[in-house]
Amino acid sequence: MSNPNNSIKVFEYDSLQYGKEYAGLLFKESHFNSLVKLNELNQNKYFNVGFKKITFKQFVGVIQVDNLIIEILPKIDRFESDSQENKTKWQKVLIKMLRVTKKLKIQQVGLANVTKQSIHLLDIYFEWYLNEVQLLIHQGLIKQYYKETGNVKALKGKLEFAGHIQKNLVHKERFYTTHQVYDKDHLIHQVLGQALEIIATLSKGNYLYSKCKTVQLDFPEVKTIKANENTLSKIPKSRKTAPYEQALAIARLIILNYAPNVSSGSEKMLALLFDMNILWEEYVLARIRQTVADKKDYTIYRQNSKDFWNGITIRPDIVIEKKVDEENQDILIIDTKWKNIDNSKPSTHDLRQMYVYNEYWKSTRSLLLYPSKNSNINDFKSFVQIKEDPNHQCCLGRISIFNNDGELDESIGKHLVDLL
Repeated sequence: MSNPNNSIKVFEYDSLQYGKEYAGLLFKESHFNSLVKLNELNQNKYFNVGFKKITFKQFVGVIQVDNLIIEILPKIDRFESDSQENKTKWQKVLIKMLRVTKKLKIQQVGLANVTKQSIHLLDIYFEWYLNEVQLLIHQGLIKQYYKETGNVKALKGKLEFAGHIQKNLVHKERFYTTHQVYDKDHLIHQVLGQALEIIATLSKGNYLYSKCKTVQLDFPEVKTIKANENTLSKIPKSRKTAPYEQALAIARLIILNYAPNVSSGSEKMLALLFDMNILWEEYVLARIRQTVADKKDYTIYRQNSKDFWNGITIRPDIVIEKKVDEENQDILIIDTKWKNIDNSKPSTHDLRQMYVYNEYWKSTRSLLLYPSKNSNINDFKSFVQIKEDPNHQCCLGRISIFNNDGELDESIGKHLVDLL
């Protein structure tokens, strides 16, 4: 298994200062410089940079710089314990949220290793990808037509006169042509091959390295490319390429987040980071959809936009509609917030927003939903209005994300649907 001693685990909004040790690992100036460069390339959205230190924001996930792995974990309490046990608990929370929102698929092997605290988030993504490529190899890799320009011994395709004269003045037996080739060395396999090479580079020294090399041996020889966003957008989609969708999605994630030249040194970096505000919203939505999957009288919307003013639109995070009869329905508006509001009040801005949502979606109730250690999602209070409408209400909802066993509560969706 990957060595757990090459990992620093931190919570969102924690800081790392170069020259200091964390869990017995030195956070070096080269690591700091690499993270600063990564941050600059992403509009400074991941961290706040101070004197010799970086402070993480709301992005969680994993970063590998050279041989150092930094896991950034979510939290709902600013006074979260720094104990290994607590960090392992939140690592499991993050992995499960990614799985429920379909950003991650954990094989049984991966689950077992997580339980043993001997695997990192990158390991899980890498193993998932290797398993997907192995499955494609087992099913049979497809061939595709593509155009190739070069010398051939028999005239086929289109003769490129200028190139032919330049390259074959002596070799009269050759033809410089552009012709079609039908084999496995095409863009899809070149992209998959690039992701395999990145995994081989970053997994040296752990158990996945040998597995990656085995997959590479079974994979056909293809041209080495450096794919970017533009390259990946050119990948064709068809019924024939449908089995590749999952592998290509992971390859895309790996390739676009790999930054081999992010610093002037030799460090190689891969950063898989997720905005916790968005992940929390998607997790709540997924749990709601699971709850009403077999109920035809429910309709769930996410980010449903309506025109507001002069081209500006408004959109709540989640809208739940329950059909009452042919003409009427109950509607609940939910806006999720990933922060512990404790005993404080919501902002005036948020409340104004919920009031407008009620008006535009013809809802009687809206819910500002926060994660908490204790649940309270039934305390709806009416807005004070000029026109009498006691049913125009909003709730400052706190919901526990853990069940009585300390595991991530799978019934969050049911608690919310029950409000209707």
